[in-house]
Amino acid sequence: MNFGQEIKGKSLILRISGDLIGEDNGTQLVGAVNDAVSHQVKTCIIDISELRYINSSGIGVLITILTKFRNKGGEVYLMNPSENVKKLLIITKLNAIFQTIASEDEVLSKNK
Repeated sequence: MNFGQEIKGKSLILRISGDLIGEDNGTQLVGAVNDAVSHQVKTCIIDISELRYINSSGIGVLITILTKFRNKGGEVYLMNPSENVKKLLIITKLNAIFQTIASEDEVLSKNK
């Protein structure tokens, strides 16, 4: 898995590619989130359009990120999930707790 991060306004944008299987990169993702939350960032947009595969540990990482933001009154958005990831979100019922968006502008325009 590879990821990049960027802060735009009060939003952290994470771009994840490859396989999210919760290895060391999961810890790095959570570290980036902790830094952002400590700097009063309120929303997180996770671009998962290039995510090929996600396992239970990867789902745990996403839930950890969601929990950290919601505990601070924020929100997490999943952007452009692939068909495979969409199916997984439906099967695990996570589609009920994660909001999905088509573009980061949907969130950034609200959080200026």
